[in-house]
Parts: sequence; structure tokens; C-alpha cells
Amino acid sequence: MPELMNAEGAGEGDFVKSFARGLAVIRAFDAENPELTLSDVAKRAEIPAAAARRFLRTLHALGYVRESGKAFALTPRVLELGFSYLSALSLPEVMQPHLERLSHELDESVSAAVLSGAEIVYVARVPTRRIMSVGITIGTRFPAYATSMGRVLLAGLPEAEADGLLDAMPLSALTERTRTEKAQLLQELAKVRAQGWALNDGELEAGLRSISAPIHGNEGRVVAAVNVSTSAANVPRAQLLDKHLQRLLATARSIETDLGHLR
Repeated sequence: MPELMNAEGAGEGDFVKSFARGLAVIRAFDAENPELTLSDVAKRAEIPAAAARRFLRTLHALGYVRESGKAFALTPRVLELGFSYLSALSLPEVMQPHLERLSHELDESVSAAVLSGAEIVYVARVPTRRIMSVGITIGTRFPAYATSMGRVLLAGLPEAEADGLLDAMPLSALTERTRTEKAQLLQELAKVRAQGWALNDGELEAGLRSISAPIHGNEGRVVAAVNVSTSAANVPRAQLLDKHLQRLLATARSIETDLGHLR
């Protein structure tokens, strides 16, 4: 990359060429090139194929890159690299007014999260009342398998990748309702993938119900999830799957429309 070559002379002995090359590998991916082969990455980053392979394997091991066949793609975990910037711009900024509107309509807490390895990370939230024993803020993490947003995000991955992530997760029972059998979870992910939303009824915390929908990026890939969380004592399941679900799905489509305008 021209900027890499221009920068090598700056800082003299302080310049770390291998780090610069790693950043060049990440920057090789963009909206027009969300998936690249090893040779594509080497060409776009202007580094030898052997070096590109080492960087991609390292990024894959750290969770910043996913692999599907011969193609590589960035994962939402790269958002952590620029979280301070992300907090003030881009995905959370686009989603926040939509979440506020939905929360006002339903008088319920509304959140958004991305997948980071085996966990979800909250990137936007509009709370109304505390319905969990644990406080939730931006950056809060929960195990993906036990949350509605996590299941939406896992269902949005290639099946083999979702299967591998479940293998890597400690599937512990958080409540008496938590599903911890991998076969059951895979069936649930297939259901979520087919219907386009996920319901969690007391599996993360007793008495907590939540329903989630995916947010698709420009290439159709699931980049985030949004949810509505309620108290099981206050909102009947039928109401959650009727009024709340329809408004949640409409909000997700509105967010996707706004994201499309950023292309």
C-alpha cells in the first residue's frame, strides 16, 4: 500500500513494519470487498502471500477474521479496535434514534449488540426500568447462546462457524430454563434463521423475556441485533410475539434503510 511505503521512513527505528502490515491486511477489506481470498488480501495489502497467510491466521485466532472455504472476512470484533470512535459515530449513532423511538412506543427497554467471539457486546441501549439483577451498560457482555440477540447473531453466521463457536462455549445453565445441549441450540438457530427473529424466555435470567431481530449490512450479512426486553410478569408472551415483534421488525428494517444510505 502506498501509505505503508510512505510511512516506513517516519519515526525511523520506532516504525514497526509488521504492525503496519497487519493493519494493511485489515484495511484490505471494505464495503466493495467484504470477502477476500488469501491472494486477494496479499495483492490489496501489497505484501507477500506467506505474510498475508500469517496475519490472517493470527487475526482468525484472535477472532477478528472469519474463514469460509477459501474466503476470509472481518468479524464484528474489529469494532473493538475503534470502539471510542464507534461510540460517537456509525452503527450505534444510526441505531440510537430508532431504539429511542421503539422504546417510547412500547415503554420497554431496547438494546443493540454485536457478536464478539462467544459473547454479545452491547453497543447501544435505551433503558426504561431495571428488570435484571445485573446492570446493563454499553460494553456489557453476555454469553451468546443464552440470549435472544446472541442467537440472532449466531444464526447469521455460516452454519459451520456457528457450530464451531458453540463447541468453544462453556454451555452452563444460567437458569432452570437455559438450554445447554448443543443439538437443541443448533435446532433453535435453524429456527431463528428461518423465521428471522429470536425469543428468549427466562434462559438468561428468571422472569426476563426478550425478543430480537437481526440488522443486515450492505452485503446482506448480519452485523448487529436489536431487542426488546420485558418482565414476564408484565407482558404476556402472546403480546410480545404480536405487538412487540411487529414493531421490532419494523424498527430493524428502518435501521437497515439508514445504514444503506451510508454506502
